[in-house]
Amino acid sequence: MDALTSLRVFREVVEAGSFVKAAERLDISTAMTSKHVANLERQLGVRLLNRTTRHLSLTEAGSVYYEQCSEALDILKAAEAAVGVQTAQPQGVLKVTAPGWFANRRFADMLVAYQARYPDVLVDLRLENRFVDLVEEGYDMALRATSEPSPSLIVRPLCKTPFVLVGSRAYLDRHGEPRHPDDVARHRLILPTYTNIESVTLTGPDGAFIAKNHAVLKTNDSSMALQLVHAGMGLAYFPLWMIDHEVASGAVVRLLPDYAAFAPSVYAVYTSRKYMTTKVRTFIDFLSETLGDQPN
Repeated sequence: MDALTSLRVFREVVEAGSFVKAAERLDISTAMTSKHVANLERQLGVRLLNRTTRHLSLTEAGSVYYEQCSEALDILKAAEAAVGVQTAQPQGVLKVTAPGWFANRRFADMLVAYQARYPDVLVDLRLENRFVDLVEEGYDMALRATSEPSPSLIVRPLCKTPFVLVGSRAYLDRHGEPRHPDDVARHRLILPTYTNIESVTLTGPDGAFIAKNHAVLKTNDSSMALQLVHAGMGLAYFPLWMIDHEVASGAVVRLLPDYAAFAPSVYAVYTSRKYMTTKVRTFIDFLSETLGDQPN
């Protein structure tokens, strides 16, 4: 028999003053009510109730047990109510991990809009270019950009994010601007350490070409790579999300605009379909809705 149900039946019997009344309140048979109490007494090895045909009273052990189990049931009820509120209304801390290049204006605008819609959710965003074990490190979800998500993960595709090649005007004035993928091999590239792009396939109106990327420096920090581009060290590939404001302002120049580079999909990654919390569901739904309305 279910121990928790037996506890609830026992408390109801004590408060109702009889097995019959308790059975009516719980909508179960009197015999089942009696079995639940007998089950508790058998497990505990003590008599909890003194029974006569006309009277029901707690034993000394039963009185102690009633007080303790009543407190435990009240705590459990409060916990269930608290979880129920979180399930109905998104609230609490939402711990999210994402690549470092998510530190950009477009994603910042999304977070501002999400917080305005769901003010009771505190987004705890950790940006780092490494694989994060969601369960072991206590994350609610991850945002990952990849062409091949792991089949062991629960994922939801959100959008594609194309990478583009950029350089500073000062660098291009000194070294010239590449006009064709074959020209990339003559330039210095700032490359990421967290993925291998020693060569990139660039597809344009005249076909697909392999661009050879000769590294002048490697870094795992996208913001550092952008600062190095500004400083004129070399060219670099960035997600369009991260660089579109820089291109629009003229701070950097988008190169080979007629050629498409790699465009991995951004996925929302989480650990459970069945027990997805409201804060996770609303965040993923919001990103899906927002990204679907924006150009990639």
